[in-house]
Amino acid sequence: MSDDVPSVAKTPALQDLTPEPIAAAAVRVQLRRILESPEFRSSKRCQDFLDFVVEQTLAGLPLKERTVGAGVFGRDASYDTNEDGIVRIKASEVRKRLGLYYAGSGKRDEVVIDLPVGHYVPSFSPARRSGPGQLSPPLIEDSVALSTTRHSEEQIFAARRARSPWWRLAGTFGLLFALAVLTVVGWRVYRPPSVLDEFWEPVLRSRDPIIVATSYAPVYYPSSFLGPPRAVGTPPNNDFVLLTDQYVGGGDLIAAARISGMLSHMGHPYATRVGNAVTFEDLRSSPAVLIGYSSTHWEDVTRGFRFFIDPDRGAINDNGKATDWYPHHLGSDFHTDEDYAILSRAFNPQTHTMIVLVSGCTQYGTEAAAELVTDPDLLAEALRGAPGGWQQKNLQLVLHMKVIANAPASPQVIASHYW
Repeated sequence: MSDDVPSVAKTPALQDLTPEPIAAAAVRVQLRRILESPEFRSSKRCQDFLDFVVEQTLAGLPLKERTVGAGVFGRDASYDTNEDGIVRIKASEVRKRLGLYYAGSGKRDEVVIDLPVGHYVPSFSPARRSGPGQLSPPLIEDSVALSTTRHSEEQIFAARRARSPWWRLAGTFGLLFALAVLTVVGWRVYRPPSVLDEFWEPVLRSRDPIIVATSYAPVYYPSSFLGPPRAVGTPPNNDFVLLTDQYVGGGDLIAAARISGMLSHMGHPYATRVGNAVTFEDLRSSPAVLIGYSSTHWEDVTRGFRFFIDPDRGAINDNGKATDWYPHHLGSDFHTDEDYAILSRAFNPQTHTMIVLVSGCTQYGTEAAAELVTDPDLLAEALRGAPGGWQQKNLQLVLHMKVIANAPASPQVIASHYW
């Protein structure tokens, strides 16, 4: 072998790629950067979750599902994790937000905070700029230089003269464009649809904006108090005025925000409406998501469904028969320790459009049902026993959930109907 041609034995040895431990101070700096990022600023609970598990890990303290539930969500130390999956659900959301962060605003960060699937103990590692088994940029350059020396100078200069810079530039852009097109087309063709895509597909077929409609909650207000509603004592008499178009339930607002946000993320247009602003003609021209229909005119739309909420009893009926599905410990302030809800997706023969109905016996059920229909993990669990071809069937799910500290826990399906 000629002396002026380097041999493989002369190439630099690969460096040890075992990651160095990350200092706690660097982890905390990275944590602050993540918590203040756009990917996490919109969710206080995700911020609290990530902050808690990172600090617990840095302090060397044990981390279990019940520990996170008590430390982040205020659950009792002995709460049943099988019935209340708030930690598992939020951990899944934190993982997704971390993925979005490192794919976006944090793609150049030097420290990676990860939450491995199935665990609540985060990992800390330096950022990798190349995948496993790939050469780092300096080694790639060395390998190119090595192969180049195998050619004579005359061959190299001849090849360079044969290709002008403009042709090389055009070829590079053409190759990049072709790769981009193939990537986009391949992703759209081969990416398997999620359960969320499958549930909403019949509704999203229409190119018209989806109506997201909440309803007014009837509220009685003492007529003897003038001015806007405010904190007041016991009225001097029983003279009340029924306000039918002033207030929307808190659970209904949360449900509308969740569903609107999901539709926006999917890139589908929607229009929000309240109460009497929704007409029968609106429902005939566009698919709709009707929220909190149990105490409003939505019940006219659901007439004939197997499951519906009896507005007089506040309980769910099954084929017109009363059931035991209602909040058994409902207080006079409408606080309760459990609730029930109905989630329906069906073609409405009256309007000839698809409708989705989300309603609880109280506001907690409405909020929990909306979380289920916008969370792929919860929805996959709810539809685990669905019959084949459920994606194109009408369906109704009856849900039951615990209410802990005035917040609904993960809903469980107790009855279903597909047709």
